[in-house]
Amino acid sequence: MVKEQFKQIRKFVGTGFGLVFVASVTIAASSLIQYMYSARGLREEATKIAEGELKSNRLEIMNIIDLAQSAVKNNVSVAASLLDYPEYLLKIPSLLLAKNPDVAGSTLAFVPDCGIKVYDKAPYAFRDGEGNIQTISLDTESYDYTSKDWFIEGTKRLSGYWTEPYVDEGGGEFAMLTFSMPVKDKDGKTVAVLTADISLEWLTGVIGQVDGYPNAYSTLTSGAGIVMVSPIKSMEMKTHLSEVSKYVEDPENFSAMAEKMLAGESGSAVLKQKNGNIIVYYAPVERTGWIMGIVVPEKDIFKGLNKLKAIVATLQILGMLMILLILAYVAREQIRFKKVNDNKLKMEQDLHIASTIQMSMLPKTFPPFPDRHDIDMSASIVPAKEVGGDLYDFFIRDEKLYFCIGDVSGKGVPAALVMAMTRSMFRTVAAQHIPLKKIVETINDAMAQGNDVNMFVTFFYGILDMQTGEFQFCNAGHNAPLLLSDKIRVLPVESNIALGLFEGFEFKTQSTRLHYDDALFLYTDGVTEAENEQKELFGEKRMDAVLHTRRTAEEHLATMQKAISDFVGEAPQSDDITMLFIHYLGCREVSITFDNQIAQLEALPGFVEDACSKFGIEDKAAGINLALEEALANVMLYAYPEGTTGTVTLKARGMEGGMEFILSDEGKPFDPTAAPEADISMDVDERPIGGLGIFLVRQIMDSVSYEYRDGHNVLTMIINK
Repeated sequence: MVKEQFKQIRKFVGTGFGLVFVASVTIAASSLIQYMYSARGLREEATKIAEGELKSNRLEIMNIIDLAQSAVKNNVSVAASLLDYPEYLLKIPSLLLAKNPDVAGSTLAFVPDCGIKVYDKAPYAFRDGEGNIQTISLDTESYDYTSKDWFIEGTKRLSGYWTEPYVDEGGGEFAMLTFSMPVKDKDGKTVAVLTADISLEWLTGVIGQVDGYPNAYSTLTSGAGIVMVSPIKSMEMKTHLSEVSKYVEDPENFSAMAEKMLAGESGSAVLKQKNGNIIVYYAPVERTGWIMGIVVPEKDIFKGLNKLKAIVATLQILGMLMILLILAYVAREQIRFKKVNDNKLKMEQDLHIASTIQMSMLPKTFPPFPDRHDIDMSASIVPAKEVGGDLYDFFIRDEKLYFCIGDVSGKGVPAALVMAMTRSMFRTVAAQHIPLKKIVETINDAMAQGNDVNMFVTFFYGILDMQTGEFQFCNAGHNAPLLLSDKIRVLPVESNIALGLFEGFEFKTQSTRLHYDDALFLYTDGVTEAENEQKELFGEKRMDAVLHTRRTAEEHLATMQKAISDFVGEAPQSDDITMLFIHYLGCREVSITFDNQIAQLEALPGFVEDACSKFGIEDKAAGINLALEEALANVMLYAYPEGTTGTVTLKARGMEGGMEFILSDEGKPFDPTAAPEADISMDVDERPIGGLGIFLVRQIMDSVSYEYRDGHNVLTMIINK
């Protein structure tokens, strides 16, 4: 590596000597040309310095802006998960400040009549003169927080809102900017606004003099044209750019430049002044709408050149030295760029390996249980970056399916590490024979211990008994799964906080029963919150429309992924997209066998009730029992010769859209469906004996058919859900 760098330096030095020779000949030939080239070089150098200063200041400003936005976004989901826990909810502004030293203040302002019962509708946390965090209430008669721009716009904009600079009189009592986002309840209703205030005092340290130019200075203007930072302090927060043109000596050029600045353009302009022209370099600050400017007097730029004009020889030496320095700088930057590029390539390789390792931790062979016919399931994950924070996992033990899905707060490598830890704990803790509640609480306590970065995981945990359909689950702040049965509905879930927030939290667990052909669709918010180029969300309606048509588990996920991809188009993926589909096909058939003894019909009601419960058709159990009793009694009385013993078998099968009952016996062939329809309009005395039983069966069942097969009478009855 050192040898390669030496070769590059030697190459640049050789080129440099050649350029110095050409430059010296040129300077000796014409001092005028030397002056012109020097002047142009100095102007270019000034441009580089100004652009570098603009870039440096812009990066420093954006760093603070990003930190404030991230702090609010991370804590909005925390607030949403704590809406049922006011004792924790009101602590969020103070916690936000404690974790983010660059944030000067924060409030959690509730929408009036939102239904959230808290003793303070707008707690505001701020830092006092000694840096300690204090809390006051903004819900006072003298301060109507609901009329403030940060509150009004904050309730509307899902992606957040930055205010214009202002002095918060009656609130923070200092010049500030505020970023706000809505907090929504589980029904999607906005119940509060969470904010982060950034003091404008720190801008004074960022926006100052320009190194190398003693009379140069920087300015900062808001997107609306209000002067935020200026060497003339009386203008700050009070003067618009259009008013500044009244005080300059070149108002026409200044107005043209101001128009370009407010349009979000970057560039430079020369303004004429009596005591020497000035050059103004300007550029926008991303996402904030602000405009940064650097004002450099030309006399500062050409100060050295004016002194050197009288001493041509000195000018030649300085010119050659300048070229050598520039070449050395370029050589050094070239080597540095190569190092940076090599490091970038290595980082990309490491991230690719990390992504491969991360994906290898999750089940990726589908169908996962090819020898089983009681379950059809599939899962997929599409990270937004090389590594992601979503997870899913599942396994079967003791005829029970253990599964989970989760979404870690944040992105990138930190989220991936938390994801790996969560998945590992799921496998480890679930392997123990302990109740579901204990499993979730154990994982939560382990994650909460030492969680200094305040990261958390929304998590859904389920245990499905493959033999009975009994389904136990616990939702920890995650999207409620969809239950696909006779229709698509949201699975009702208890309100629990996300994992890793508070140690010792008692989680609520629930249970229900899945019937044959029921399915569960679990997903992370990357599905519903996928954005297209118009900033529209994919949403729950589009998701439900894809799930409306029954398909295999793999087909469901492939169709959903295509629908999302078609909707998003060329827009970049902003969040991980993870899905898990579970189609329950257990409890397909149950049966019971009777002797041809009428007394054995006592066992029929229990069998019918249990079968209807398994297949999700309990509301029709009474009618089914009546029809089957008539059909069974007919076989027991007439299928076998008097005095002989025979058997009758009744099978109940689940089928898509209903149930099928099959009655079979080895008695003499007899087709009950061939009997003439009973005329129920005739008087009892005139009506022929028989025919009412099959009439009753036909009235209750949706389909009745008979065949004599392999020495058996087979009567098939179907009823729809």
